[in-house]
Amino acid sequence: MIIDASIKKQIQQALKEDIGLGDITTTAAIHKDKKGDFIIIAKQDCVICGLTIAESVFETVDDTIRFKPLVNEGMKVTEQKVIAYIEGNCCSILSAERTALNFLCWLSGISTLTDYFVEAVKGTKAQIFDTRKTLPTFRRLQKYAVKIGGAANHRMGLYDQVLIKDNHIGAFLLKPTIAKDEKDAVRKVMENVKRCLPKGKKIEIEVSSLEMLKVALEYNPDIIMLDNMNINEIKEAVRIRDSYRIKIGDVGFKILLEVSGNVNLGNVKEIADCGVDMISIGALTHSAPSVDISLEPR
Repeated sequence: MIIDASIKKQIQQALKEDIGLGDITTTAAIHKDKKGDFIIIAKQDCVICGLTIAESVFETVDDTIRFKPLVNEGMKVTEQKVIAYIEGNCCSILSAERTALNFLCWLSGISTLTDYFVEAVKGTKAQIFDTRKTLPTFRRLQKYAVKIGGAANHRMGLYDQVLIKDNHIGAFLLKPTIAKDEKDAVRKVMENVKRCLPKGKKIEIEVSSLEMLKVALEYNPDIIMLDNMNINEIKEAVRIRDSYRIKIGDVGFKILLEVSGNVNLGNVKEIADCGVDMISIGALTHSAPSVDISLEPR
């Protein structure tokens, strides 16, 4: 990952939060000129993510520290694998240790969980995507970790793709009502978006029923999201989409179906086998556990 000004600022803020006015333990316990060698070691099987960020943390504290990664970003490693050597001033290394490991453990956890889902759907046409359910101000890092884990990024924010959600549709049903029912609301919101949207932006709409799906297909969006549908409904949605493609006889037909809601490692393969194109999973970023990585004397 390129460490640009915004990432540097996050690193500086993280160090300020941890070190504050100074690392009083290290300063009291270790001579300021003491040099030493350390290793960073994976304590469990995982996908490594965040090496350049960890390196930047150490360099921010002390630019004389030498950080030598022994694996590549995105590599799957096994328990007890040494993933980096660190040489330099012991006080500097120990003061930077926790912040560097926090980034490394957290991002590797996201990549590792993502990899589990990607592996689970191998052999199907479905691709795993993340969502906007990210930690405020850290979305870029979390979505980077998702990509390192082998999945794809959904829209980065509200600005780069249209996604008509249930509440957009529901707004048409608030009193005084603009639409008579959900199907009519789908028609009206799609007409508004088609009329107002700048060219070049993808249009996605979320539907919660097969009847809404049928209406949405008529407006040729790029993606239709199937929200919290069960397996039988997902299979029928795929059949309806494929039948609609045959009906209109358009060889350039590219309406993708995305599944979202209640997806887990226990059911993701079954969902993928239904023939959907995309599966979006908020847990990749909001629920991924950090992996166990530690720094030890060499």
